[in-house]
Amino acid sequence: MTPWVLLDTGFIVALLDRRERRHGDCVRALNGIGAHLATCEPAIAEACYLLRDVPGASDAVLANVGRGTFRIGLRLADEVDEIAALMARYANQPMDLADACLVRMAELLDTGRILTLDADFRRYRWRGRRAFDLLVEPGS
Repeated sequence: MTPWVLLDTGFIVALLDRRERRHGDCVRALNGIGAHLATCEPAIAEACYLLRDVPGASDAVLANVGRGTFRIGLRLADEVDEIAALMARYANQPMDLADACLVRMAELLDTGRILTLDADFRRYRWRGRRAFDLLVEPGS
């Protein structure tokens, strides 16, 4: 069985925008990953918004979803109670919807491996106590 790696907004943005400071780090991290990439619709929406001024980048995000390169790992309507509970648990951070969806996806896909530039994932836990395995060192 091919393992899963979660994909966060900031990673998608830096991967597709060559002007981003962490672009090279993201390209290197993705090369040879050998896993299915799973993300959520809120992360896709955020990435398309943040990439709106980069010609072709939003189209590339959607094309990756369409090809199945970026797989959507949950249906929000099916997981809304669990996601709301996560957002309440991390209300002091606060946790946004995309991050909550990714934490829930870790539980559903049984993986804490994540491609993110978001240091909040150092604090988040999946299945209550499990730390995430950040495959790229986030910023501060």
